[in-house]
Amino acid sequence: MKKRLIALAAERTTALNAATAAREAKNEAEFSAQMEKVYNLNAEIEKVQSLIAEQERQILTAQPSAAEVRDMAAERGVQLMNRQSVKISNVEIRRALRNAVTITGQIVQPTGAGSEIHGGDSAIASILDLVRVEDMSGLSGWEEPYVITEGTAATADPVAKSGTARAASTDPTFGIAQIIPMEITTTSYVDRNIGTLSPARYFEKVQALALRALRRDAVKMIVNGAVDGTKTSYGIKTAKNKANSNITKIDTYTAIDENTLDDLYFDYGADSELGGEAVLQLTKADLKAIGRLRGTNEKQRLFTITPQGNGNRGVIADGGVQIPYVLVPQLTAGDLIYGNPMHYLLGLFGDYEIRVDESVKSIERMHTILGDAMIGGNVVEHEGFVYYHV
Repeated sequence: MKKRLIALAAERTTALNAATAAREAKNEAEFSAQMEKVYNLNAEIEKVQSLIAEQERQILTAQPSAAEVRDMAAERGVQLMNRQSVKISNVEIRRALRNAVTITGQIVQPTGAGSEIHGGDSAIASILDLVRVEDMSGLSGWEEPYVITEGTAATADPVAKSGTARAASTDPTFGIAQIIPMEITTTSYVDRNIGTLSPARYFEKVQALALRALRRDAVKMIVNGAVDGTKTSYGIKTAKNKANSNITKIDTYTAIDENTLDDLYFDYGADSELGGEAVLQLTKADLKAIGRLRGTNEKQRLFTITPQGNGNRGVIADGGVQIPYVLVPQLTAGDLIYGNPMHYLLGLFGDYEIRVDESVKSIERMHTILGDAMIGGNVVEHEGFVYYHV
């Protein structure tokens, strides 16, 4: 099914490019023929995607037994202890990306000295749990077409226009969002006492730290993108299509005030909708600035902020409007992003390889956990987000 999806996507891109060329050449017959191909291929792609999604859902929800988990963890732990690399499959990565705490099974943890080096973010930004994540293993990239403008019909007075040529209707215009894999390298540190753990516990500890580092770097890519030479993986702030046009709607503001949330709320989405499934992404400093806003009564806050869960997410009440928010420390202070997180597609292009190195931090008596993964992403909906910056 994955091969079939890749082939259909390639056909769709070819047909869309041919339709664009025909439109520019004013060849309406060829344009219509190619667009019919695009619509038919879209329908076929949706069917295949639905089937793949259901297959992957069953795989993701089918958890291995506790005994299988213990055996796998012990085997991988021995490999890591012998300084061999271990590959974490895409299925395991997707499970981990959807869960802030990685659980490898009911493994009893013996009492002893802590081996983890604590510090850094207390919680990885929850935006990672909200975006689309798809397995793109084996691909060199992905192209996702999206509608920029809808087609419109022409109207005319049938009496006045009788016997005359009618005005032409306008056709929809499309963009193509490219998703290009980038190498993500992660680094974490543990005390060398980790070597006293059983192989299963050793692997559990290494995997948890490696996946935490991967989640942190993935969040950075989601908001800011990544550049390596001539290759670019786009974040929400930097999202561009194949024609190098912005996909995210970008605007500037001077400072957070009583109108900022209103401006974002009403600036997002089409004229016929208001903030469907949209979430506000911001830093803790900017959330604090919103909470400090006062009205004419200096003791009365303009907005009510209600944290939820681990405190990384919550709701801002602006009168009768409830605006969900998520804290993203990887944003720059003053950056505000508002939109439906599902409009960002994060692709996983292979397994996550992790290994342990004793030489990098040997003088500090620490082991270094090194990881390598191939990840890419882009916004796949025209103006799927509004990005405000000072």
